[in-house]
Amino acid sequence: MVDAAPPPATVEVVVVYPPRLKPLGGEAVFSTVQITPEILKEAPRLDQALESAPGVSLFRRTTSLSANPTTQGVSLRAIAGSGAGRALVTLDGAPVNDPFGGWVIWTALPPEGIESVNIVRGSGAGPYGAGALTGVIELQERGARDGLGALDVSAGERGSYRAAVSGGTRDVLLTVSGESNDGYIPVRGPSQGAADTPLDLEDANASVRIQHSFGSVQAALRLETFEERRGAGLLGARSTAKGDAETLTLAQPAGDGVGGWRLQAWARGSDLANSSVAVAANRATTTPANNEFSTPAQGYGLNAAWQGKSGGLSWELGADARWAMGTDHEQFKVVSGQYTMGRDAGGQTFVGGGYLDADYENGPWLVTGGARLDEWNSSDARRHEFVLATGVTTLNNPAPDASGTVPTGRIGVRYTVDPDLWLRSAAYAGFRAPTLNELERPFRVGNDVTEANPLLRPEKLDGVEIGIGGDQVADAKFNWQTTLFYNELKDPITNVTIGVGPGTIPALPIAGFIVAGGTLRQRQNAGQINAWGVEGDANGEIFTTLSWRTAFAFTHARVDGQNAAPQLTGLRPAQTPAWTVTGGLDWRAMEKLTLSSSVRYVSTQYDDDQNTRRLPPGAEWDGRAAWALAPGEEVYLAIDNIADAHISTGKAADFTDSWSEPRTFRVGFSYRR
Repeated sequence: MVDAAPPPATVEVVVVYPPRLKPLGGEAVFSTVQITPEILKEAPRLDQALESAPGVSLFRRTTSLSANPTTQGVSLRAIAGSGAGRALVTLDGAPVNDPFGGWVIWTALPPEGIESVNIVRGSGAGPYGAGALTGVIELQERGARDGLGALDVSAGERGSYRAAVSGGTRDVLLTVSGESNDGYIPVRGPSQGAADTPLDLEDANASVRIQHSFGSVQAALRLETFEERRGAGLLGARSTAKGDAETLTLAQPAGDGVGGWRLQAWARGSDLANSSVAVAANRATTTPANNEFSTPAQGYGLNAAWQGKSGGLSWELGADARWAMGTDHEQFKVVSGQYTMGRDAGGQTFVGGGYLDADYENGPWLVTGGARLDEWNSSDARRHEFVLATGVTTLNNPAPDASGTVPTGRIGVRYTVDPDLWLRSAAYAGFRAPTLNELERPFRVGNDVTEANPLLRPEKLDGVEIGIGGDQVADAKFNWQTTLFYNELKDPITNVTIGVGPGTIPALPIAGFIVAGGTLRQRQNAGQINAWGVEGDANGEIFTTLSWRTAFAFTHARVDGQNAAPQLTGLRPAQTPAWTVTGGLDWRAMEKLTLSSSVRYVSTQYDDDQNTRRLPPGAEWDGRAAWALAPGEEVYLAIDNIADAHISTGKAADFTDSWSEPRTFRVGFSYRR
């Protein structure tokens, strides 16, 4: 008799995640969307993966491949776009929004280093705090394990090269990525001139997370550095964004379920350089207009949470505080090809508060509620302008300090009719304090000038919604949900048109001379925006080899300018499409071959507050074919914008269109563990 061969030895894979508390179950009462690992794997940039959820968008239609850093703020539900963003983005609890402008440097967050993404639309300030006006995007970093966790290397058209890797040991996670792209020219066709140049990009970032357990207390220190350099599509216009971030987290989570405590301290530094130019009428030449050569800023904060559970009742008591300070240094007013004036503008902001959130679960019922109180202030606001040659002051315009207190709350209920069907309803309030960028920094895009406003007040949103959905319907892999909502955004910070050039606009002479073809705007609290809409998403499997996903969002948003901006009443907020629809298919055509396809449609939107610069509707279709080499390893061919659709991403005052990226081929190697 021959002895049977012993079974192969098994190796236990240990994955160590950053210190976290289990979220309260009450989050299920709100409209939530998860970005799957498959979507993260297929997207070269995190913001592109997020856009698979309708209503998630940067300020303009461009992605972080070509968007200026100051337009990379993210918002949810298409209530009103904002360069600063109206959604809070966190990485394992620490905000990643820029301390000066509120935008997000997406190139510093490679998808290879992200384990999961949870998007909560609406929900109010709750445990998230200021900035979560239209919702929150919660990023969770990849768990640490011995060896390689993720790798992606690709090359594509127009000199595109990208590499990203994440791996380490059980106690150390290192993530590094870099990219170089010669870019595309956004103004194409008959309008293109010698002044139009490619939107080239170079970026690099590195982060390391070191963690250890001291008994039942988990500790993690995360360090990050990043830099990106990009062209703005016009001769002589460029930007650089660089910075660093540090996060220290201590936590003692409960052994099972809700409970325990967390303490976190974080700091984030950034520095933005941004040069802009004036464009000749025939687009043959440009002349220097503004040189923002440095904008050093520093943000830091603390947050703490304590959880408990008793029977069906779970609760979290917490507090958070954030400070930001920064100064914009720039040169402007060109005479005979030379800058003649200098400007320093900056200040400090603070926002902090405490909250209590709780939920109660009893059979099919889940009830959640919470309240928080925040204090905000802006101080040391200053704007100093001077003659570069002599240093003589021409403007010294400090602004008075401002402060206030904002109470917010939320409440919701969810009822599970049966395992395949649930109903929910919620009401909530959130707020966002103005950023230093909105308060103090004027900026220029082409011939258009936007002035700052140190007297801005916080935005506040009140909302209600009802939803219905089902999970694993009829024991099939089919999930769906739909939500009907109504939101009121009070005192929205909006770029309001003041006048057009040529000349100095009497209503705002501090802006100086506006050239012919240029428009002067100023950030103002423009009354109120009323928005109602419906959103839904579904996903499932037709066969074990064919899966699908689809989602849509419709938002009817209109401005009520009231006394602040009556000329805007009845208009649609800038950069807010009524419809966004996405869909995707993944088909394992052969044992080793997987074909994926996705499409995203956005309806008409406007590039300005006056609704005169119309951006027509557009749809982009992307595809990907992957051939498996081994478990977790594949080579792939990706085609972005298969149909080579011309999607307008911006419209200048003379109605010259900027267009999206043309059809692009990429090939690469991907590994996921």
